Amino acid sequence: MSDRLPGFSTLAVHAGAQPDPTTGARATPIYQTTSFVFNDADHAASLFGLQAFGNIYTRIGNPTNAVLEERVAALEGGTAALAVASGHAAQVVILQQLLQPGDEFIAARKLYGGSINQFTHAFKSFGWNVVWADPDDIASFERAVTPRTKAIFIESIANPGGSITDIEAISTVASKAGVPLIVDNTLASPYLIRPIDHGADIVVHSLTKFLGGHGNSLGGIIVDAGTFDWSTGGKYPMLSEPRPEYHGIRLQETFGNFAFAIACRVLGLRDLGPALSPFNAFMILTGIETLPLRMQKHCDNAKAVAEFLAGHPAVASVSYAGLASDKYNQLARKYAPKGAGAVFTFSLKGGYDAGVNLVSKLQLFSHLANVGDTRSLVIHPASTTHSQLDDAAKVKSGAGPDVVRLSIGIEDKEDLIADLEQALGA
Repeated sequence: MSDRLPGFSTLAVHAGAQPDPTTGARATPIYQTTSFVFNDADHAASLFGLQAFGNIYTRIGNPTNAVLEERVAALEGGTAALAVASGHAAQVVILQQLLQPGDEFIAARKLYGGSINQFTHAFKSFGWNVVWADPDDIASFERAVTPRTKAIFIESIANPGGSITDIEAISTVASKAGVPLIVDNTLASPYLIRPIDHGADIVVHSLTKFLGGHGNSLGGIIVDAGTFDWSTGGKYPMLSEPRPEYHGIRLQETFGNFAFAIACRVLGLRDLGPALSPFNAFMILTGIETLPLRMQKHCDNAKAVAEFLAGHPAVASVSYAGLASDKYNQLARKYAPKGAGAVFTFSLKGGYDAGVNLVSKLQLFSHLANVGDTRSLVIHPASTTHSQLDDAAKVKSGAGPDVVRLSIGIEDKEDLIADLEQALGA
């Protein structure tokens, strides 16, 4: 190619991949192996000592996974990435590099219910403490900062309500506090929003959702923006201090603007072990090739369905940032001009019972706990994904008793609207 920078759709197909040098295979092969042969003893020593890049053991890295990592890093505009077994695993690996027992991180209250549960309960056993802030009140993030704060965590498009987060405003708070901003970009995908362009230092995805896109493979990924100075103030010893397991290497000093991705691999993935299967990496890579086509169809369908629901007499309200009347519409225009995503919620006038009844009447929509599939999906969060929260917390997170969440697929929008119409009528 010329010196021209490839466009998004070209990167989605080609980034990180070359024809296989041995066989000429054009699709990235599935390197279904546990381990790799070393050239000699010196080669093995250099790999284990972080003096050379290469393959050792699939728990730490694999050629199929490496193509996936390079592709997502390119799409997000990051310096490097690390693929792991799930989005939840990615969050554990990220925070393990940043937090010591007794440390805090600030998280937006509007998050995926599983993340709320993980942050509130599971992380307590590590001595990591979450402090909640309101993404609609930027000052609440400023008030939450303490000397123990080590990171801020938000979602670009919040699950389940589809609200848009003001990334730049919260990035300013993080910069002032001297901590990295972590953005979960799962619901937007880099096709709609690239958080690094707006001040994010780390991006995380559940690859299971829109990037994979077909509801068939679990995965997670961490993208290093290469923008944060990990040596500042000694806050992040995992990156700034000599690592005894690697003969005193300082990761920040040695690896520069991709030091965080390296730390996640050689300190997090190596020891915690949530490796992504090469087969799943292959499946997700295949999904990413059609990401631009799918995401636009998802968004176009979602807007049409949201407009239908907004005019239905059984519906009390619709929370979709793509609607001109929505409180997040201006933020959607700023951050996601190509579309406000495919996941949103609406409230039924009949309350909790109406929500439960609706999901049982839908025929084309699949009732299950996932989003980002080619198929349209539905769930009643208060009785499922957010059921561990008390009623007040459900409402604060956008999952009140009358709320139904939709993940709009790529079917014909007329068929989706017809299915909702018959279920609401029933």
